[in-house]
Amino acid sequence: MLRTPRGGAGHGAATADGGLMSIGTVLNVLRDEFPEVTISKIRFLEAEGLVEPQRTPSGYRKFSAGDVERLGHVLRMQRDHYLPLKVIREHLDAMERGEAAPLPTVGRQRDGEAVPEAPEAPTAARIGRAELLAAAGIDERDLDEWESYGLVAPLGDGVYDAEAATVAALVAELGRFGIEPRHLRVMKAAADREAGLVDQVVAPLKLHRNPQTRAHAQARTKELADLTVRLHSALVQTALGVRLP
Repeated sequence: MLRTPRGGAGHGAATADGGLMSIGTVLNVLRDEFPEVTISKIRFLEAEGLVEPQRTPSGYRKFSAGDVERLGHVLRMQRDHYLPLKVIREHLDAMERGEAAPLPTVGRQRDGEAVPEAPEAPTAARIGRAELLAAAGIDERDLDEWESYGLVAPLGDGVYDAEAATVAALVAELGRFGIEPRHLRVMKAAADREAGLVDQVVAPLKLHRNPQTRAHAQARTKELADLTVRLHSALVQTALGVRLP
């Protein structure tokens, strides 16, 4: 069984009760160290194979002290080392098999201990208006129309981020099938709502007093954005009854 340091999430769970715990109890234990954790997050980690709680005959999750210790490890490695879930899962599985599995470290060293550094915010690539027109193969009138529907928007200094070129190219491609920009307003509205949902989830991280936790908000945003895009794609495919390669 994995052991966490005294005072960590796993230790509190192991000493509180020798029996199994509901997901609500687990949430309360973990929140002492991880105030941003949610029931949805615990369920997501289960779906990703990071923990495997028992199930009652009626389907309710029941977590052991070892499950909570493992969850504490996962959340700590995400927070302190910014490791992807795949790497965390492989690391923990190797430890449970008794294999030597040094944890990948990120950041500078201080007194022999890895001190995570907040990742620098990436500088978004920018392109000019002429470059955008050329990349999408459109003219000024097309771009003006797309901007009027909010599909593409310039930055404050009149240039565009690189993702605008991707959006423009896709809008142009859909146009070849007779789908006009005005038809795409519903997709833009859906994207804005999805982005708002992600922002709502990561808001506690951005406002956290711990600078490392605030820096982790960016990684969490990317993770949620990827899941949101995958879900949106799956829902559209299901609605249309098709499967994309």
